[in-house]
Amino acid sequence: MLVTSALITGLALGSMYGLLALGFHVTYAVSSTVNFAQGSSMMLGAVFAYTFAVTLGWPLAPAAFLALALCALYGVIVELLAVRPFARRGSSAWLMATVALGIVADNTVLFTFGKEPRGFTLAWAQGSVQLAGINVSWLQIAIPAVGLALAAALHLFSRHTKLGKAMLAVVQNPDAARLMGINVALAVSLAYAASSLFAGAAGIMIAPLFNVHSDMGTLFGLKAFAVAILGGVTSAWGVMLAGLIFGLTESLITALLGSGYTQILSFALVIAALALMPNGLFGRAEVKKV
Repeated sequence: MLVTSALITGLALGSMYGLLALGFHVTYAVSSTVNFAQGSSMMLGAVFAYTFAVTLGWPLAPAAFLALALCALYGVIVELLAVRPFARRGSSAWLMATVALGIVADNTVLFTFGKEPRGFTLAWAQGSVQLAGINVSWLQIAIPAVGLALAAALHLFSRHTKLGKAMLAVVQNPDAARLMGINVALAVSLAYAASSLFAGAAGIMIAPLFNVHSDMGTLFGLKAFAVAILGGVTSAWGVMLAGLIFGLTESLITALLGSGYTQILSFALVIAALALMPNGLFGRAEVKKV
């Protein structure tokens, strides 16, 4: 019973980690950069949704839609202010710039939203269903369903739409894509928008389980980056599967050994896995031309 409950919780957590890691994959694949403000994007998704749905009393659907749109806009701002000026000059300073912008976002929310955690109760998520003899909330079922659906949507978008194929062209050869008339800068901005949108969706879905506060995305963002590296940041389905594995492992450690061992053992296992497979579980070694 304890293990079954941990597995169900792990699937929900893992899906959230996978969504955040998918954001790292999207930006790296298109621009060879990553958004270290990803944790802040997750936090903003939860804060915006709470503000619209609870503070202003909007229905959940429009509240979530506007929250995700604002998260996507935040991703574009991150790319314009903290990535593009440095990447254009061949500098790696975007690493620190995205971290700094994330800290600015966190502290802005701290002063405006407040530091006290707030419960975000969803009426439809209060129900439950019996699975394997235990009660499973609708939210625990919805989180992995939404996570996998968004991963599938990204796959279909990149393979079956003109814009998605243009982004794939940028991934393969930015210079050739530019010569073909593809707006590379726009593709990179869209990648950052998608990255923050995925993080915002994770924040909205997980908020009822962890409450809403200004630094809720910090540790989750760190774990998601570990997941992205573990899965192989070049593989979309790899990072999603790695997220599920990480979430299940974390939940099982917590259930069987106690929460005091969770961070120690989960990150130790990540280190061990990367020592054996430096390119991640599903990543490929980069081919270097000489």
